[in-house]
Amino acid sequence: MNLSYWEIKTWLSNIDFTIVGSGIVGLSCALQLREKFPKANILVLEKGTLPQGASTKNAGFACFGSLSEILDDLNSHSEDQVVDLVHKRLNGLALLKSSLGNKTIAYKQLGGYELFTETDSELFEDCVSKINYVNQLLKPIFKKDVFGLKKNVFQFKKIKENYIFNPFEGQIDTGKMMEALLQKALSKNIKILNNIKVKHYTEALNSVTIETNQFKFSTSKLLIATNGFASQLDIPTVKPARAQVLITKPIKNLHIKGTFHLDRGYYYFRNIDNRILFGGGRNLDFKTEETTELGQTSLIQNKLEELLKTTILPGIDFEIDYKWSGIMGVGTSKQPVVKQLSNHVYCGVRLGGMGVAIGSLVGKELAELV
Repeated sequence: MNLSYWEIKTWLSNIDFTIVGSGIVGLSCALQLREKFPKANILVLEKGTLPQGASTKNAGFACFGSLSEILDDLNSHSEDQVVDLVHKRLNGLALLKSSLGNKTIAYKQLGGYELFTETDSELFEDCVSKINYVNQLLKPIFKKDVFGLKKNVFQFKKIKENYIFNPFEGQIDTGKMMEALLQKALSKNIKILNNIKVKHYTEALNSVTIETNQFKFSTSKLLIATNGFASQLDIPTVKPARAQVLITKPIKNLHIKGTFHLDRGYYYFRNIDNRILFGGGRNLDFKTEETTELGQTSLIQNKLEELLKTTILPGIDFEIDYKWSGIMGVGTSKQPVVKQLSNHVYCGVRLGGMGVAIGSLVGKELAELV
C-alpha cells in the first residue's frame, strides 16, 4: 500500500459500513444507513469511474412488467408471488420518486405499450385472452384496470394492429437519477471511492478485512450491492446478463412517445431527447450474453438496427449516435436476493432487469438487515 498517513486516517480508518457498488442499490443502502446511524463512517467502493453495472447503462424504464412478462412469471411463480413482485416494483418506484423528486429524475408517465409481431399470433391471442384475469389479480394494488388494447397509432410496421397498453408505466432520465443519488450521498458525508475493485474479503470475529486492487483495510460490516457482478464475490445465485443498447441521433418531429416492449420483453425502446433508445436481443445468443464483459456483438447490433429500419422507424432516415451495454443480475427466480451471508456480511443483488423499479427498495431492505 503506497498510501499516506493522511489517506489512511481520512478514508480507510474506523469504517463502520463498507458498501460494494455505487449503483441504485448501493447508494440507496448508504442513504438509509445514514438515516439509521447519523454518526457512522460509511464508505462506498466502486470499481468503475462511474457505476459499472446497469445503473447508468439502463434504458430508464419506470416499469413493473409487461403483460407477457407477468404471464411468463406466473408459469414459474405463484399468483401471490407475482402480485408481491409487482407490488415491490411499484413501491420501489414510489420510493425513488419520493427520495429524489419527479422533476429531478425527469419522470414522465407516458404509458407503456407491448407490441406483437405479425407472426406471433399465438402469444398475442394468449395475452389478450388473459387481460381480464391479470387485471383482476392486480386490482388490489392499482384499484383500476392496468392493461387494455390500443390501436397502432405510431405507424409501426410488421406488428399486430393492436398494442396492449398500460397507462401506469413511465420513463426517467437515468443519468439525472444517478447524478442526484451521488450528490445526495456526498451531501450526507458518505465517502465514495471509484476505480476500486474488491478482490476478496476475510471475516474475523468483529470485523471484515477487504482486499482491493489498490489497498487492504478493515470494516465493521460489509454490504455487497454489485448485482450482475455478484458471482465474482462468490454469490452463486446470481448470473450476469449483458444488455446491449443503442441510441439514434435526434430525429426531427419524432412522433413516438412512451415506453415499448417487443417479443416478450426481450426488445425494448423509448423516446428520449427526440431520439429513439433501443435495447435488447440477448435471446439471440443467451450463452454469449451471460458475461460481465462490457461490449457489443455484431449479431445483436445488426438485429437492433434492422428492427429500427423495418418495424420502429420505417421510411424515416436515422443515424446511430452511441452504442453501449450494461450488466444485469438474473437467476432462477425473479425475487431479489436480500440476505445476511455471515456475521458481518450482507448482500442485496439479483434485480432481474428491474433495477430502476426495485433498486431503491432493495437498498432500503439491505440497510434494514444491519
